[in-house]
Amino acid sequence: MRKKNYIFTNKKHSDKAIMSTILGVISLVSLGIVTYLSYSQGGVMHGGYGVTGVLATVYSLIGLILGVLTLRDKDIYRFFPVLGTILNVISLGGISFLLYLGSRL
Repeated sequence: MRKKNYIFTNKKHSDKAIMSTILGVISLVSLGIVTYLSYSQGGVMHGGYGVTGVLATVYSLIGLILGVLTLRDKDIYRFFPVLGTILNVISLGGISFLLYLGSRL
């Protein structure tokens, strides 16, 4: 018979880290939709697209702060804090890239 090995741990998934990941996904999806809609209309943007971009920036900044703060905690699983931080950095990079492209025209 094989002996069962149990590992007892106090680690848990942080609520802040999960929220960071959710905010990163919302930000990336909304930026993707706005970029697609603007591209499909020949580059013409409506006011709602700009508001969506600003909200995506705010969500991404809040998500990045939550992710970085959660990375400093101990006794948590690292999956969601790392994933949330990466998603929010990608989102902020995409926003910066779109702003750069807009300033070049």
